[in-house]
Amino acid sequence: MSSFNPLTSILNQNKLEGPNYVDWKRNLDIVLTVEGYKFIITEECPKKPENATDDQVKAYDKWVKADEMARCYILASMMNVLQHQHQSMGSAYDMLESLKEMFGEQNHAAK
Repeated sequence: MSSFNPLTSILNQNKLEGPNYVDWKRNLDIVLTVEGYKFIITEECPKKPENATDDQVKAYDKWVKADEMARCYILASMMNVLQHQHQSMGSAYDMLESLKEMFGEQNHAAK
């Protein structure tokens, strides 16, 4: 994570360990929002047809780059064992859904 962005230090200092999922997710949302990548969690990857227009190619490339960056933020902000479990997942959305299944309910029950 960039040492130039003070918000990313939030993720460095609060790595996902499981029990802190709710706080970690809130911090991740903050960083992704500030960096302009949060849309990849709610928007599907645009299709890249064979005869794509420049705008379609740009939209596709923007989504792919944002997803790649979000995946890096997610992986860099979790324990090594979780990194190994999630590094081969196809998208940031898939990673977050997996983590939600693993830890989201447990945190909800703890409240």
